[in-house]
Amino acid sequence: MSALDTAQLEAMIEEATVDAYNEDEQLTGLFTMLGEHLALPFTTAVLGVEVTVRGIDVTADGRIVARCSRGGMRQSIGILDLPVPSPAPEGAEWIEAYRHWAG
Repeated sequence: MSALDTAQLEAMIEEATVDAYNEDEQLTGLFTMLGEHLALPFTTAVLGVEVTVRGIDVTADGRIVARCSRGGMRQSIGILDLPVPSPAPEGAEWIEAYRHWAG
């Protein structure tokens, strides 16, 4: 994934959170942009094991997670901890924007 500069990331965050009045609404805006732009499914490696990212979700404690599967097993992994494969899937820049927002 090509690294975006701070100004580009902040412009993306502004686009996602333009009508957000608090952190929960900002999270929802970023989740919406991920849902609209991130090409799913895609494969990546987690701890050396190939998994398929089939979707994204927001947890009750306010984290965006990737819904991953391998064979019949399923696990949600925080998207902040998810290694982005190379080449990155279309829309992966929104993961980078979310990481920037989350600090």
